[in-house]
Amino acid sequence: MSASIPLRPSSLRAIEPWVCSSCSRTLMRPPRARNPRFITARRSLNTAKYSRENPAGEGMDQIRAQFKEKNRTTMNYVFSIILGTVTLSYGSVPMYKMICQTTGWGGQPIRSAAHGDPTADPSSRLKPVTDHPRLRITFNGSVSDVLPWKFVPQQREVRVLPGETALAFYTATNKSSEDIIGVATYSVTPGQVAPYFSKIQCFCFEEQRLNAGETVDMPVFFYIDPEFVKDINMKGIETVTLSYTFFKAKYDKDGHLTPVAG
Repeated sequence: MSASIPLRPSSLRAIEPWVCSSCSRTLMRPPRARNPRFITARRSLNTAKYSRENPAGEGMDQIRAQFKEKNRTTMNYVFSIILGTVTLSYGSVPMYKMICQTTGWGGQPIRSAAHGDPTADPSSRLKPVTDHPRLRITFNGSVSDVLPWKFVPQQREVRVLPGETALAFYTATNKSSEDIIGVATYSVTPGQVAPYFSKIQCFCFEEQRLNAGETVDMPVFFYIDPEFVKDINMKGIETVTLSYTFFKAKYDKDGHLTPVAG
């Protein structure tokens, strides 16, 4: 028993007349039905992509919320990096100064009573090496452009043995008509000598207040550590220069003393 299946109008081609070549009669071409198995469903590409990414049918509001959350997380990371960079910039100055004073990096003389051990007696290291040639220690002094001071060493040079103490003086004069506070920084040349240049007393990194027209003497008490002789990298060094530079100082809103660069 056969059953006829009605054909959908959309699946039929239009009925067109055709001519038989043998009898020259015009016949009607029967409609040809499409196999439903070969009919592919048409879908929009955007719809397919949306259905794959959002199988639960999320709305546009949920998508916007996800993008906002991602943007918020990215901005938090960016602000954290900026804040960390600024903090490191401000904190690196005192940290660098502390490290340089401890290790002698950057030409900073060691400021330690016993060259690394603050509890030790300085006299334990003050043993002149008599069989070593004397070192020539020269001095240099300068001021920033905004500081109306005259700052010069009283002596051009001194000659000392490693392990022998020496005393030098600088003279500072305030040439302005007002009281000014200054702060001095220092360095040693060549830089590799800095770890062996030990200061017992000096005026560096301390505020120096000079009244209008006042002149003061500033002492520097130092020695070259005897370990200088044992370091092969110090071979051939005969001259060491100690340089000081004075900057005009001021107090910031937190009460901290900061130099004003020229």
